[in-house]
Amino acid sequence: MNGLSSNTSKLKVWDEGVAIEEQALQQAHNASQLDVVMHHVALMPDAHFGKGATVGSVIPTRTDAIIPAAVGVDIGCGMIAQRTTMNASDLPDNLHETRLHLEKRIPHGRTSGGRRRRDRGAWGEPPRFVVDAWNAHLAPGFESIEKRQPKLGNANSIHHLGTMGTGNHFLEICLDEVDRVWFMLHSGSRGIGAAIGNFYISKAKELMHERLGKLPDADLAYLVDDRTGMDAFSEYVAAVEWAQTFARINRQLMMDRAIQTVQGMNRFPSFDVAERAVNCHHNYVQRESHFGSECWITRKGAIRAGKGQLGIIPGSMGTRSYIVRGKGNSASFESCSHGAGRRMSRNQARKTISVHSHEEALRNVECRKDASTLDETPSAYKDIDAVMEAQRDLVEPVHTLRQVLCVKG
Repeated sequence: MNGLSSNTSKLKVWDEGVAIEEQALQQAHNASQLDVVMHHVALMPDAHFGKGATVGSVIPTRTDAIIPAAVGVDIGCGMIAQRTTMNASDLPDNLHETRLHLEKRIPHGRTSGGRRRRDRGAWGEPPRFVVDAWNAHLAPGFESIEKRQPKLGNANSIHHLGTMGTGNHFLEICLDEVDRVWFMLHSGSRGIGAAIGNFYISKAKELMHERLGKLPDADLAYLVDDRTGMDAFSEYVAAVEWAQTFARINRQLMMDRAIQTVQGMNRFPSFDVAERAVNCHHNYVQRESHFGSECWITRKGAIRAGKGQLGIIPGSMGTRSYIVRGKGNSASFESCSHGAGRRMSRNQARKTISVHSHEEALRNVECRKDASTLDETPSAYKDIDAVMEAQRDLVEPVHTLRQVLCVKG
């Protein structure tokens, strides 16, 4: 028996042994009723109610339509993991100094209302490795975006490249099932991705103003291709693809810097990376072919799990994470969950979890354990093992990782 335990003609849900709140199910059902949605909406076991669309949903739309709010504002958010040649025995007994050093070298969090030069989460002056990556891979595309929509030029762009962000974004050092050392990181397209997302969510609502009342949810307003190549749809496709590229490069830059930082510390032996990094989005849109038709697939809190394809499913602070191999299940549009999934909202976690219980849950992890990270405590999330069991027909575990150090955004 596979993990697909609930389905209707337009909604298929992987929820065997995992609770998904009614609000999230209704939100996903609303998306499935849109006339531009093809076949069905797939809901992953980590699904929960989200802004714009259900987190943990996979939404296929016609090739001439995309729902910007389903893609969301953290465009291209995802994971990167890299195994090293170190083993657990190579790590120092105390990783506190290592965490502080990583926190100094990789901007994270946010201060000063996000103003560039005084925000600890942004570069005051982007370093050379950031400028080089920007010029080589991102500058021409950004110039085109700015030319079409000048106000997007005011968003943090190069100043956020190579930075982590806030919330559930993180950098971890982990050990796998045979005590090999991995680095793992979670981040996306930062300020510029949010600006692009918010701009085109508003644009979709503006263009569908007369029809908004007929939609099951105003946040499901979509952009339609008018075939001119000069419309909001074409602009959005170009901008979202650029933001997804930004996110992928952003993660790689931070991964490289984290590894180089630890390599430069005399408390560690000489080491290198052991194999190619896994770098995957879990908030994104791309054209694919499913059930014999071309379509846009929006994965909001889901990763691609094509047959043989590697991906990353993180748990939460203090629990395990997984490197997985996809099984290419067509019913899920070759997708799987992007994590454990929240069972408490951030506000609920802050109100109900004590700092003491938070500290106890993280006693084996070198990380901040104060009130600022209460919303990311393990009990705020679903059981990652139950989530994995519910999607056993979608992926198979390749490596199991446990955190020993965590830098939180």
